[in-house]
Amino acid sequence: MKLLLLVALIGGLATMFAAPAEKVKWCVKSEPEYRKCLDLAAKAPAFSCVRRDNTIDCIIAIKASEADAITLDGGDIYTAGLNNYDLHPIIAEDYGPNYSDTCYLAVAVAKKGTLFGFKDLRGKKSCHTGLGKSAGWNIPIGTLVSMGIIQWGGIEDKPVEEAVSKFFQASCAPGATRGSKLCELCKGDCSRSHAEPYYDYDGAFQCLVEGAGDVAFVKHLTVPEAEWSKYELLCKDNTRAPMSMYESCNLARVPAHAVVTRKDSQLAELIWTSLNSVQGFNLFSSEGYGPSKNLIFKDSTQRLVQLPPNTDSFLYLGAEYMSVIRSLKKEQATATASTAIKWCAVGHAETAKCDTWSISVGDDSASIECQNAPTVEECLKKIMRKEADAVAVDGGQVYTAGKCGLVPAMVEQYDSDQCSISNAKSSKYLAVAVVKKGSGVTWDTLKGKRSCHTGIGRTAGWNIPMGHIHNLTNDCDFTKFFSSGCAPGADPSSPFCSQCIGSGKAVGDESKCKASADEQYYGYAGAFRCLVDGAGDVAFVKHTIVQENSDGNGPEWAKGVNSADYELICPGKGPVPVTDFASCNLAEVPAHAVMTRPENRGEVVRILQEQQAKFGPTGSDASFRLFQSEQGKNLLFKDSTKCLQEIPVGTNYEKFLQHQYILAMNSLRQCSETAPDLEKSCTFHNCQPKN
Repeated sequence: MKLLLLVALIGGLATMFAAPAEKVKWCVKSEPEYRKCLDLAAKAPAFSCVRRDNTIDCIIAIKASEADAITLDGGDIYTAGLNNYDLHPIIAEDYGPNYSDTCYLAVAVAKKGTLFGFKDLRGKKSCHTGLGKSAGWNIPIGTLVSMGIIQWGGIEDKPVEEAVSKFFQASCAPGATRGSKLCELCKGDCSRSHAEPYYDYDGAFQCLVEGAGDVAFVKHLTVPEAEWSKYELLCKDNTRAPMSMYESCNLARVPAHAVVTRKDSQLAELIWTSLNSVQGFNLFSSEGYGPSKNLIFKDSTQRLVQLPPNTDSFLYLGAEYMSVIRSLKKEQATATASTAIKWCAVGHAETAKCDTWSISVGDDSASIECQNAPTVEECLKKIMRKEADAVAVDGGQVYTAGKCGLVPAMVEQYDSDQCSISNAKSSKYLAVAVVKKGSGVTWDTLKGKRSCHTGIGRTAGWNIPMGHIHNLTNDCDFTKFFSSGCAPGADPSSPFCSQCIGSGKAVGDESKCKASADEQYYGYAGAFRCLVDGAGDVAFVKHTIVQENSDGNGPEWAKGVNSADYELICPGKGPVPVTDFASCNLAEVPAHAVMTRPENRGEVVRILQEQQAKFGPTGSDASFRLFQSEQGKNLLFKDSTKCLQEIPVGTNYEKFLQHQYILAMNSLRQCSETAPDLEKSCTFHNCQPKN
């Protein structure tokens, strides 16, 4: 019996060790690409090859686990990220320091001496890399439509392909309907694969070289430098520029091609390590498989870059690029049917207020719908994905949202006298540090004390004070400075969560240290309450918070609080009364702002102006008050808000936050862990447009 068990055990071990190592199944779309993949697999046994006819079939194969990975262009990354496929980018191509790193430039190229400009393209013949691809279709067609050069009333009018067919005399746009004008100039079958000689960057350029087309929409590195003297770039201002001037004469900066796979962290790591272990084979060369180029990876790739965890296609492409793609997608027709703006509420208390707001609006205009998320970061993601439209956030969150391509639309005004003034100055407030009177705590004795913060990444409660402390210590590990504290949004195991109180429920409270109103020490009033309750020695808040929550003001917990029992501390001087904030503060910071997508800005402003006329402090309907919070503090908007004021069109997040605050944030971001995951996903490459 023992012998049989031993034989069985040895047999099992032999089977286990004989089992082939897990392979990465790479999806390829053409015979040349398949040959290159087989050569790769021969050199690197970690890979095997799966052949499909086109990109969408590869996406379907990966979704079904019949394949694991493929490198895609931005337009295809968008498609792969849709709910029915749910693939995620995990690795980006990097084109080196001279090639904009992990992005490239979409350009329009014409032969020198042909004289016409970008605005004169009507009636010309066009060469495109492929229908739905970034540099060859989405960016140039989106640009021509947005500039009014191509007249298109939208998807309700007709498909954008039809408008393009009427604009150009003839085209080659691989992937278009065969037999249509968009396939007229193509040399092969007009498929979005290397079976069509005019497919992809080099194919579209060849279409121009051979005289089939008058203009080619490609990336900035497509035309070989040796050929630059024969071609020119078409600039959006209708001028032309030499090929070397692509930095100043381009249509857009586009995120690099990226490897996509299923949402599986182990598979993502396997793909990354397998690619890094390849030896004796050039992943970034298509020589020997000609005339095709850019097989598996683009030939201009210098190296591969692993993306931050939890990066999805929407975060990778950015809000403005997503907007361009969506505007050209037929399947998005129903998404524009609702005239309401979808407001994003953070946590249960805000959701309850938002629902009351939505109900109060009634059926007359149905202007407000409510979405919710557990954190501001998740709200920003929803806005980028078009699942929500707007949220009011603090300056630090304005910074993150701006890095992700969102724009400020309206700003809270805390001075009622300014509400009636057109072009009034935006409200600002002062970031202050509050301590208990007589505690002996000064700015110079802060080290080792317990700290109360409004939340990780918040302006007055984190960015400003921690910026000061980083300048003082040059150490990014703030747990070495403060012994413990409550900074909602911190890692639950961090000392910065140990003093948080949660919702006040029993053990196992999921709200503890969450960055939402469900954590009682979250936000301005919450951070001050943390100090009042003795959970911390210093609270970082805004200058009005003590007065708003003492001397009979504020919620139930603040009823017995006397403002005279507290004082302010700041660098370079001793404690001062809480009323002396003008002389003792950490910084002047911008008011909270409503953030939205660029294309939604006008509609958000219009509806909010209507809503505050109805539900503002002097509004026509007293059944609901937009700037009052019944079940908490500062829900949806700060309770001290008197009105919302429009931020001038074209104001980006940097202009809104102003130079000093941007400097402070940039300094704090030297500590990489201070950036939220969302911001890391949006900024790992330099392709995000400056909105």
